Amino acid sequence: MGEPLKPLRVGIVGAGKISGAYLSTLDRLTSVRLTAVTDLDRDRARSVAEQTGAEPAPDVAALVARDDVDAVLNLTIPAAHAEVALAALGAGKHVYGEKPLAANRKEADAVLAAAREAGLRVGCAPDTVLGTGTQTARKAVDDGLIGRPVAATAFMTGAGHEKWHPDPEFYYRPAGGPLLDMGPYYLSALVHLLGPVVKVTGASSRPRAERTIGSGPRAGTVFPVEVDTHITGVLEHVGGALSTLIMSFDVRAARLPRIEVHGTEASLSVPDPNGFDGAVELHRGDGWETLPVSAGYRGAGRGVGLADLAEALAEGRPHRASADLAGHVLDVMLTLVEAADQGRALPVTSTCERPTPVTGPAH
Repeated sequence: MGEPLKPLRVGIVGAGKISGAYLSTLDRLTSVRLTAVTDLDRDRARSVAEQTGAEPAPDVAALVARDDVDAVLNLTIPAAHAEVALAALGAGKHVYGEKPLAANRKEADAVLAAAREAGLRVGCAPDTVLGTGTQTARKAVDDGLIGRPVAATAFMTGAGHEKWHPDPEFYYRPAGGPLLDMGPYYLSALVHLLGPVVKVTGASSRPRAERTIGSGPRAGTVFPVEVDTHITGVLEHVGGALSTLIMSFDVRAARLPRIEVHGTEASLSVPDPNGFDGAVELHRGDGWETLPVSAGYRGAGRGVGLADLAEALAEGRPHRASADLAGHVLDVMLTLVEAADQGRALPVTSTCERPTPVTGPAH
């Protein structure tokens, strides 16, 4: 990636499990520099500070007020995403956050409005779609290798995060569930591949009222399930292609592909959008062939979207993991939940531009 004149100085809010993946990436990026960290658990914040050389801050207000913080990396739980983002924007800081952008449309709209008013940037995960996997697949679609896109499938199935996560309750509360948790990876990839969504229909279920923590110090703890945990949807994209989506925490085992895109001339197998790379395969009628890597950030990890935002600021261009895309993805997911509840197709009232492709492949 290109190097801006000065690294973007970043303060992290939230030093939980996902922060480790970000820290390993930020450590090798020249366009950003970690300067501060805070967490509700002071010990976790101190641990990150000792590991990175960043300064621990006592709370969010103190972190966003620091002169050596240009942008806030928001790694809090989904229910706190908007609150932290608004605090950062109110203090004149750019924001890059974990997905989803917010817990609901009202909060998402407030974040977007605050950013526009302040002239600040808001970015949002997932940035996995900027890696070589999704970007090579996108280039194949854009180059016409599959002809006109007709349909896609996107499947994320598992038995539930409580099997491995020591504190999984928030996955089963409002703003959680398989769709809000994992859907952003798949829907962001589908928007990159096929464009924004204009209409959805769907159905959902909640087979179990309670779940049991399976690992860690709280193993055996039973907690309530407050959201549907199996969601099926059909999405109509702006160009007419139809995507079939399944997001589930109720599947013990499956042999489903992650994402496939089918066109009038060929079919495309797209790697897991929860990862940055992977083989992209094309079937023109005589078996599957692996396409060479042709686009995307090579060797990317979580945080490359923040680096892209930093470089976009330096270059005066839009950043790719944008709040507009994240807001549209959130609206698609919430509309799908509403369509499932109402048992009918519903229009998606928001839209966004397809982010510019990552040509290259970039280093």
